[in-house]
Amino acid sequence: MPAIALISAVFVIGFEQLVQWTYGPMGIVGLLLLTIGVKARNPVCSSIGAVVLALMVAGPAL
Repeated sequence: MPAIALISAVFVIGFEQLVQWTYGPMGIVGLLLLTIGVKARNPVCSSIGAVVLALMVAGPAL
C-alpha cells in the first residue's frame, strides 16, 4: 500500500510541475482551485478553477 501512495504522490507532483511549466503560476492557481473545490464539494470554487484552466488553455487561440 505505501508504494501506491508514493507513486500517486510522485504523479501528482509531476503533473503540478508540468502545469506550472506550461501555464505558469495562473495554471497552478486554477488547478489548486479546481482540486480544492472538488474535494470540498464546493461548486463555486471548482467552477472558478475550471474557468481559469480553460482560459489558460484557450488563451493562445483567442
